[in-house]
Amino acid sequence: MNIEQVKNQIRNVPDFPIKGIQFKDITTALADPECLKCLRDELVKRYRDKGITKILGIESRGFIIAPAVAMEIGAGFVPIRKPGKLPAETIEVSYQKEYGVDTIQMHKDAVNENDIVLIHDDILATGGSMAAAIDLAKKAGAKKIYTNCLIELVGLNGRKFLENKTDEIDCLLQMEVNE
Repeated sequence: MNIEQVKNQIRNVPDFPIKGIQFKDITTALADPECLKCLRDELVKRYRDKGITKILGIESRGFIIAPAVAMEIGAGFVPIRKPGKLPAETIEVSYQKEYGVDTIQMHKDAVNENDIVLIHDDILATGGSMAAAIDLAKKAGAKKIYTNCLIELVGLNGRKFLENKTDEIDCLLQMEVNE
């Protein structure tokens, strides 16, 4: 199995979560053990030797592969969640997304100035949630910040929005919005 074969397992769901959005559903790829292993192995290969100490997974699909990669490379896992989901003191950032405004939070003590972090999510669309996660990592003092998404929706130009915010932007697959 290779990354292009994984791409064939991703399903489109029209008009989700609202009319006009073509949702890229990765759960069909994640249900296939070969696809899941391919995704994990590819991320491990890309990040094993970068000195990463924490992987920050963005709720909710960023929680799926990030912990497995963290275990393989000897890093910790930090969840980035919607408000009210974390029990200790948090820091937060609000951002504009394709269909509204949202806020994400992280425990205030989850990342410090000694940490090299990888922020992981499933989709890079307009870049709002990833930019907010980068801002959280910077607020916490992260020394270096890598970013990764499984899929980049190239027509939405999210990468441009992130170019001056992070040390590296990487996506495993590039797809058109209507592909």
